[in-house]
Amino acid sequence: MSADDRPKLDRPGDSAAEGADGAPPLPDAGPLRLRWQGRTLVVELDHGRANEMGSDALAGWEVVCRLLESGAARALLTYSRRRSPKGAAIFISGADVTERAGWAEAQVKAHVRRQRDLLARLRRAPVFHVAVVNGVAFGWGTEFLITADYRLATPEARFALPETGLGILPGAGGTSELWALIGVSQALRLGMTGEELSAAAAQEIGLVQEVVDDVDAGLARAAALCRAVGRRSPTAVAMFKRALLDSVGSSGLHRAELEARAYERCVDAGEAAIGRAGFKEILAGGVPAWGPLRLPEA
Repeated sequence: MSADDRPKLDRPGDSAAEGADGAPPLPDAGPLRLRWQGRTLVVELDHGRANEMGSDALAGWEVVCRLLESGAARALLTYSRRRSPKGAAIFISGADVTERAGWAEAQVKAHVRRQRDLLARLRRAPVFHVAVVNGVAFGWGTEFLITADYRLATPEARFALPETGLGILPGAGGTSELWALIGVSQALRLGMTGEELSAAAAQEIGLVQEVVDDVDAGLARAAALCRAVGRRSPTAVAMFKRALLDSVGSSGLHRAELEARAYERCVDAGEAAIGRAGFKEILAGGVPAWGPLRLPEA
């Protein structure tokens, strides 16, 4: 496929990437490449030796979190076209362990807590997050997928948790959260053996939801999902995500109350009234003028 045939999402010069549809100017996110596609924030990973996650990248993701929490974006799309000098595809190769040379143990512990807090924050961002995985997603790369709401993988994707072979354990959610996506037995297998998974095997256990032909096919599918989310009320989408995630592990009564509060927030924010008034327009394929993101005060 030629560059001209790629999905518009992958054209940095596309006008939508420059902040169309009322999207604000993009902040400096360090090594992360940000651009707008409509109101979808696109993050391309292309930094360091192999898209490893070190301090600079963490700071960039913290910038991304602030942007998402402001209500500026309707969706988030993360992907990589990075390849090694030998041609191997890379999504996120893992944490940047080399930067820790000479660090005191207390500094290492604080850094890993920062990683864990960052990924937990990104998981809760009030947007629909789609990740397109092409190539190696080891350690931090597999843990990063916990932050995504929907995960696509190409046949070149590879997943693993090698940490216990390095005298540590997955410390950015791979121990505490991954089991909720793939089940306890599968999480134990990955964390205790370091076994590598193909894209097909990852789909079988629910680590990814779809296997696509290549990055371009993944971007096209992801863009379609993000456009669908962008047609809906940002408050309703965010409250649905919050109530659903908060329901995991809760009692039936608490789950019902979470749903009721989320529904009532949509009513209080005026989004239910907009939906009723624009019902015929919506049925005809139109999109009403939804309000901005209105989350309840903490």
